Amino acid sequence: MSDVTDRPEVAPVRPGEDLDWASLEAHLRAHLPQAQGEFSVLQFPNGSANLTYLVSFGDQSVVVRRPPFGAIAAGAHDMRREHSVLSRLHAAYPRAPLGLHYCDDESVIGAHFLVSEYRTGVVVWDQVPEQLDVGAEPGRRIGFAVVDALADLHLVDAEACGLGDLGRPDGYLERQVRGWQRRWEAVALEGRGTLDRVGELLARHLPESGPAALVHNDFKVDNCQFAVGDPDVVTSVFDWDMATLGDPLTDLGTLLNYWPDGATPADGVPGVERIGLPGRDEVVARYAARTGLDLTRGDVAWYEAFGCWKTAVILQQLYVRHLRGESADDRMTARGEQVGRIADRALALAETL
Repeated sequence: MSDVTDRPEVAPVRPGEDLDWASLEAHLRAHLPQAQGEFSVLQFPNGSANLTYLVSFGDQSVVVRRPPFGAIAAGAHDMRREHSVLSRLHAAYPRAPLGLHYCDDESVIGAHFLVSEYRTGVVVWDQVPEQLDVGAEPGRRIGFAVVDALADLHLVDAEACGLGDLGRPDGYLERQVRGWQRRWEAVALEGRGTLDRVGELLARHLPESGPAALVHNDFKVDNCQFAVGDPDVVTSVFDWDMATLGDPLTDLGTLLNYWPDGATPADGVPGVERIGLPGRDEVVARYAARTGLDLTRGDVAWYEAFGCWKTAVILQQLYVRHLRGESADDRMTARGEQVGRIADRALALAETL
């Protein structure tokens, strides 16, 4: 396809986001057997929150992730949690990269961090990449592959892969609503009434959860990776720092929020409308067929409203971090500009409950 937005996988480290590279190099050489050869660093520039780097020793590369600079919301950007998931989930869910190392010594690079395997592949952002533009309707096939990857995660036996203690499923939705309301209160600047109202409606209409499953908590198209030439299967899923045990339909609601459907845009993912994904009703039907659940779009209305509300809060967090000078990423200004529109959509969805 023409006019594809230029989104390089890696780039030089953004000004203001350098770490103590000498300290990191020494630590990794002491703890990773593959840390041999010349040390070099690039940054994955497309994420919005955690700082993620491609660290190479000669021709061997690993991924290093740490929380963003500045104040961190309680429970957010949990590198220990992400490492726990990635070091255990890989065998049961091969789409999860293997966790290699976790460091809680903040003297090394100023924060706790994890190291995971590096995987090559293609991430879909604004359009169908040339590497996946094969055969008929690649956008629809990409979309269904993403839904299949989500459903397969929710079918994983958490106990069998050592993740049965990852979270507390009882009362999960109630805690989620309370927790995200607290996050909103910590970053609200003005005009906060809309998102407060959404939180009130979500708390009033809490659904009854079914069986608990592993929940990714930020599952979307651009957190998935494909092999070149194959738009039908997601090979990797990234960003596991909020993973837990809970109501799996929260993941489906988050995915629906990020999913364009005709006149309704995808919230928080500019440009994704051009991919040609299947409709939201088709997403629910595909997920239901893959998991064996009896679901319609109406059954997940609360979860879609929750996903939209949560996205608005996340974008506000990113924007406020930028205002505080804790992020050198100029894209965060645009994140702030999105909050009002997404808040309105979240309220419209919540008022249907």
